[in-house]
Amino acid sequence: MSYADGPITQIAWVTDDIEKAERFFVTHFGVRKWTRIPDVVFGPRTCTYRGRPADFTAHIALSYLDDIQLELIQPIRGESIYAEFLARRGPGLHHVCFEPDDFDGAVAAAERDGLTVVQRGDMAADMRFAYVDGASEGVPFIELAEIGPAMRAFFDQVRRSAT
Repeated sequence: MSYADGPITQIAWVTDDIEKAERFFVTHFGVRKWTRIPDVVFGPRTCTYRGRPADFTAHIALSYLDDIQLELIQPIRGESIYAEFLARRGPGLHHVCFEPDDFDGAVAAAERDGLTVVQRGDMAADMRFAYVDGASEGVPFIELAEIGPAMRAFFDQVRRSAT
């Protein structure tokens, strides 16, 4: 089974300075505007990291270039794949995201094939995500996501404000 039955919908970077990263993309890559969401909390009831309940906070910034969502993530506190990545590698490309038609089936198939799901969770009861370790293939992580109508409407608003 393919874990991704569509195009890449997002490219994300982890940074230790979200303002600096925003300026970099505005200056060098034509990003017009970022929507920043400070202090996003991922709690133990809705998120796991390496199989254990997670409790961490991150600043998030979103924008678009054409149909691709750009995401910047600055870990603030707690253990997560974002903080782990930053500590091991420093700032850089963290993941690409696909939105499979069958989220549960894609995650289960990845696990059956021996891929490690490093972090997973729910956001605002309208988005589910799972990060698969892709380092052996040159991408640190691959995110599989299921986006509900309210989150899709928010992303559409971000896209409109970015153009």
